[in-house]
Amino acid sequence: MITSNLSSLSLRRQCTLLDVPRSRLYYKAKPLNDTELMNRLIEVHLKHPQYGYRRIHAYLQREGVMINRKRVQRLMREASLCALYPKPKTTIRGKGHQVFPYLLGGLEINRPHQVWQVDITYLKLPQGFVYLTALIDVYSRFVVSWRVSPSLSQEACLSCLEDGLWREGSPEILNSDQGSQFTGEAWIKACQDNAIKISMSHQGGSTDNAYIERFWRTLKYEGFYLDIPESVPELKEQIHRFIIWYNEERLHSALGYKPPQEFLKMPQTQACGYVDNANAFPTSPQSPTTTTSLLFNL
Repeated sequence: MITSNLSSLSLRRQCTLLDVPRSRLYYKAKPLNDTELMNRLIEVHLKHPQYGYRRIHAYLQREGVMINRKRVQRLMREASLCALYPKPKTTIRGKGHQVFPYLLGGLEINRPHQVWQVDITYLKLPQGFVYLTALIDVYSRFVVSWRVSPSLSQEACLSCLEDGLWREGSPEILNSDQGSQFTGEAWIKACQDNAIKISMSHQGGSTDNAYIERFWRTLKYEGFYLDIPESVPELKEQIHRFIIWYNEERLHSALGYKPPQEFLKMPQTQACGYVDNANAFPTSPQSPTTTTSLLFNL
């Protein structure tokens, strides 16, 4: 805007015409020291906790801060700042824990509570992540029990299992992944005390726990993401309503477009043949009987 080599107008005259203080022409931005940058990084992190060092670097550059990406990365590491995001996996095997073989390969699942599957998923709330454990009956896709926990604790899994056993009795087989919650002594003892055969997905078996994984997708995309709750009590109430709807009203294509509870009450001769997508998974065909009504504790 202002040109220093313009012969017809002096710098003073150009500043007067543009209403710009002359002192601005000689101002040079002072680079921020590490302490000032650290404080600014913390401010940006608190405002945008989902930003990693690359986005924070771009954010600062848009503000006119001259800094390279490696310096941002170093300062964030020194300040122990890390982007808020789901960690790579929730399945972490415990050292020295016993691993059981996978029992569902080629097994015909043809009655209620023959096989249950259990798993843990994470849900993002404004305050951070919470973890949901659930048990599902593979035969009918009926959600047997569930628990919400602020951490990946074995206690929440045991509580979920005890609730399911109290409501529905013991399944013949219970399949899980190889996470430490399901390979610990307390979990194994609870299963063995109730004469439950333990089955565990093998490493790389992406469809071994397919039914509970499919339930997570349904829960998130047909419930949670449509109306994200603001607190844990709201989340529990939402899950409570959703699972009652899922068990009693939601139509499942694999069950002949019937909800799980209705499918369980059908005579076996009518139910056979409805599981038209069962061959997509290694635990293949199914069929039904009866179950008690499900109540949930909040």
